[in-house]
Amino acid sequence: MKLIKTIAALALLAIMTGCASVNMAPQQESAAAKEFTYPGDGKAGIYVFRKDIPVGVSLKKDIWIDGECVGESARGVFFYKQVEGGQEHEIATESEFSPNTLTLFTEAGNNYFVEQYIKLGVFVGGANLRQHDEEDGMREVSKLDLAASGNCSKEI
Repeated sequence: MKLIKTIAALALLAIMTGCASVNMAPQQESAAAKEFTYPGDGKAGIYVFRKDIPVGVSLKKDIWIDGECVGESARGVFFYKQVEGGQEHEIATESEFSPNTLTLFTEAGNNYFVEQYIKLGVFVGGANLRQHDEEDGMREVSKLDLAASGNCSKEI
């Protein structure tokens, strides 16, 4: 029994520490997004990011805004999407059993920052979302690279 527990623990550790990769946007697009320019024309900007930390590095998790695929995340990446200001928007992330969501009211001309983070699950790691203030969000995103949009593996 002890051998089975040890093998299971090692297998879980291998899954949680492997490396996942996603398609990346060109470096010039990443640099432009990290200028944090405020959107115009009644739009708001939403940055969704996943920090470069070792927990759950082998997991790729889909992200959607208002039911539209933003992309598949991995550690150390962010996405940027402009949305209509003055409205509520639902950000969703794939998790173990069902999507986790965050509702965000955006004002035109502002940027918003949402972190996707990995959490332990029953069978595999899940994901959840939390909003960051602008200063903290800009600091975190400036350390990351822009991932290519699209390519979600599942539908919500």
